[in-house]
Amino acid sequence: MNNLLIIGAGRSATALINYILDAAREHNFFVTIADANLEMAQKKVAGRPNGRAIWLDASKTNDRRDIIQRHDVVVSLLPPQMHLELAQDCIALGKHMVTASYVSKQVLRLGDDARQRALVFMNEIGLDPGIDHMSAMQRIHQIKAAGGKITAFYSYTGGLVAPESDDNPWHYKFSWNPRNVVLAGQGTAQYLEDSKLKYIPYRRLFKQYRLVDIPGMGKWEVYANRDSLLYREAYGLGDIKTLFRGTIRHRGFCDAWNALVRIGLTDATFPIVDSDKLTYHDLMEAFLGNSEHTGSVKDRVAKMVELPPDGEVMQKLEWLGLFSKKRIKVQNATPSLILENLLLEKWALKPNDRDMVIMQHVFEYELNRRKRKLTSTLVMKGENSEDTAMSRLVGLPLGVFVKLLMLGRISTTGVNIPTMPEVYEPVMKELETMGVRFIEQED
Repeated sequence: MNNLLIIGAGRSATALINYILDAAREHNFFVTIADANLEMAQKKVAGRPNGRAIWLDASKTNDRRDIIQRHDVVVSLLPPQMHLELAQDCIALGKHMVTASYVSKQVLRLGDDARQRALVFMNEIGLDPGIDHMSAMQRIHQIKAAGGKITAFYSYTGGLVAPESDDNPWHYKFSWNPRNVVLAGQGTAQYLEDSKLKYIPYRRLFKQYRLVDIPGMGKWEVYANRDSLLYREAYGLGDIKTLFRGTIRHRGFCDAWNALVRIGLTDATFPIVDSDKLTYHDLMEAFLGNSEHTGSVKDRVAKMVELPPDGEVMQKLEWLGLFSKKRIKVQNATPSLILENLLLEKWALKPNDRDMVIMQHVFEYELNRRKRKLTSTLVMKGENSEDTAMSRLVGLPLGVFVKLLMLGRISTTGVNIPTMPEVYEPVMKELETMGVRFIEQED
């Protein structure tokens, strides 16, 4: 295989493109970077001889298929809703496909077709999902190989701001897709605890967080991810008693985000007519409805969400500018889109800001009639707003896997996630040489 196509050159593509272009020069294959923003794609290629940038509107079926036809492997960095069409194209045209996104049920159904055509469709090989799968499966297989029985597994990940760049009361800045942050957790979270199913609806998700200790960094908040139960079978943990996956946030974040949920600002289901003619103050007053309370909009909102008007949560909302007379800039926007655009201004990484990723796995298991606990923690910081830890940890696993695939070292066909030794052993070994190291503590 000599020709690789990467569709998408956005925020999380930088580390992948840099890695794969270096590998292409070493191993003599060619890389095409396709994006609707040709200038951005050209900037990522930066004139390197084994790469080229082309314009592509991936929504145009014929153009997309024409480009795919000329390559051996397709890497999709497109929005998740576009992966099914791309996967169907790759099946029809006999091309391998790799993505960091969650594998959908629709794409999963293509597994038999992919296997029959000897095609590799690898999904969830970024950070979370991705490194979380591979690092967890390494330890799970090691514990089982030693004769241990795993009784509980906890896995937490957070894309955060490094302490030295933390200069706002939310202790948070964007290092990945802002829309995913705003819409995170919608639906019902479900997990397993002491052999009992647990459910947390969205309206309670950010209220029912838990505290976890990160060695050397103190306590952090964790709210439950949408469906931890999916990983019982994927991880070979069918008889486990407790299985919980969650997202890490700084102390104080969840209570403040819960207030935004209660107000209605994360709602993506309806447009606000003529929203560009409103101020944020107008919007907050509109969300009060027929409030019987008196006083300022801020005081009335505080009463609605049952919080002290001068407490930390209301201070965070005020810092965002939600009670200001500043005009909203987007037309006929949903509340979530209005919030997203506001946060893009307030939570942007400055050029020299550093982001930080924390990932932690906790394994409780029984071995030789003794109860044991293994805590495995990864902390990585970025260099600046362009070279982020998030971009590296999403892009590098993708890049290493794609290189292995191009070199013919991957034999597992069908639709998969990276839970098999053939994938996680070489990928994690190379990632460790690039500073992706888990620190382990055994109790």
